[in-house]
Amino acid sequence: MCGGIEKIKMILVLRIHGQVGLKHTINETLYRLKIRRKLACTLIDKEDKIMVGMLNSVRDYVAFGEISDELAKKLIEKRGETLEGKPIKDAGKVLEDIKKGEWKIKRFFRLHPPVGGFKRSTKLHSPKGILGENKEISKLVERML
Repeated sequence: MCGGIEKIKMILVLRIHGQVGLKHTINETLYRLKIRRKLACTLIDKEDKIMVGMLNSVRDYVAFGEISDELAKKLIEKRGETLEGKPIKDAGKVLEDIKKGEWKIKRFFRLHPPVGGFKRSTKLHSPKGILGENKEISKLVERML
């Protein structure tokens, strides 16, 4: 692509399962992904093989899927924080920095429970539940902002 930033596909990883009853290895992997609490999410690059490998090992405890740049910008604008804990002013510039691999904000976003509740089970895998790879993750996150 000429004259701009290339389109990097971002995967949003949303933690559904809480902390009680997890194996130590699963808990450690979730900590390394920077999603340490229930209903916290993070963005990872689809091309990063290490992060995708960690995601595959915790797929029974999280919901994940690709999101658009508009939703990522909205997420950063509403829920993003600087490293000092202050709100973000320019979400577009921050998103460009994230795509370059430079995180100048906190790597996680705390979300509310979804308005109207989870429409499907939080204990089953997709398509009957919301765990694992979820095609409708953007609709879910929209209701959680």
